Amino acid sequence: MVASHGGISPSIEIPRMNKHIYKTDEYGIRNYSLLALGAAGVCLLYSVIGVLAMALLHFEASAVNTNIKTYVDAFWTLQMSASTIGFGDHFPVTVGGRMVVAAMFYVGVGLVGFIGALIAERMLGFADTNVKNRELRQQNSAILAHNKELENKIDLLINRVEKLVGQHHEHQ
Repeated sequence: MVASHGGISPSIEIPRMNKHIYKTDEYGIRNYSLLALGAAGVCLLYSVIGVLAMALLHFEASAVNTNIKTYVDAFWTLQMSASTIGFGDHFPVTVGGRMVVAAMFYVGVGLVGFIGALIAERMLGFADTNVKNRELRQQNSAILAHNKELENKIDLLINRVEKLVGQHHEHQ
């Protein structure tokens, strides 16, 4: 028996959720929603910052000359590191803290770049590969159908030629 949540079974809720995340085109290809991808990117970014802020605070809290004294300081430092702004008001003084900030820089640059690319895609629409791929698939389908039609015609011609050759041999 399937457990229900709010009167709707999970097997019914998932397809409802999926229609907001992606749409499947006539070729069975999933085209993901920019909004869903952006939301996932932001959630992932801030989840990573939230977890790494605890690690950063752990390393920095015991340092004598630290300027990262609270979780909020650590969170802010990592947020600035991920965005590559780095105001300099908070910075790590321990090796462990510097390693955490360096890791956040590399992960954050990728995630912030991903989110920025989604925003640019939404505003400019210059890289809508879904449309381009769909057009190419339609062209490929038309070419394959035409090739099949030509193949059938060639088969008919071969059969006719074989018949004619057979008839020619019978008359000799």
